[in-house]
Amino acid sequence: MTIRVLLADDQALLRATFRILIDSCPDMEVVGEAADGAEAVDLARTHRPDLVVMDIRMPGTDGLAATSAICADPDLTAVRVLILTTFEIDEYVAQALRAGASGFLGKDVTADVLLDGIRTVAAGESLLSATATRTLITRFLASPAESSQSAAPEHLAALTAREREVMAWAAEGHSNEEIAEKLFVSPLTVRTHVHRAMTKLGARDRAQLVVMAYQSGLVRAVPPNADH
Repeated sequence: MTIRVLLADDQALLRATFRILIDSCPDMEVVGEAADGAEAVDLARTHRPDLVVMDIRMPGTDGLAATSAICADPDLTAVRVLILTTFEIDEYVAQALRAGASGFLGKDVTADVLLDGIRTVAAGESLLSATATRTLITRFLASPAESSQSAAPEHLAALTAREREVMAWAAEGHSNEEIAEKLFVSPLTVRTHVHRAMTKLGARDRAQLVVMAYQSGLVRAVPPNADH
């Protein structure tokens, strides 16, 4: 299967570089290029790519608004968004995750990291390092002013006790392997619990599951300046 990629960045040179890199891979191809968010949304609806590599800061409609529009469109539920940002930890990134983005990368990543990131997100996984997850959640996703109730506590009633437990560990930034060690089960078993929780809650990927865990109150963030 060829991964169909849409590039959204206002820098033509960067888009051209990414296109050459992506098109050089036998398992992926660039199906379109957008110079701003509005064009990205239009091209996403036209081409139905597997993944949009989305810059946050663009003139006019920015990447955040474009991500919200794409992830909210019922006709584009199969389209995933990978955010590119100059800063790995960025308030706009947290907002994009709330809007439905599947993860993010810094613009200074190596070619191999970018290509692996595209494959990871296209496969339905999220692209969030443990450190990035913890920092993002603590600083932004769990702040009362920013939180929405897209996953009310009663929605978690559909989950088994083990699914809630695994979801909580994932929300704290632990990998499947780390969770497996804590629960004395296999990583495959953890992955199964994660996917069942995603299905029951209507989360498109692990990143959205993490957001739901905090918005529902399943997990509470520790303030950045807390000692513990």
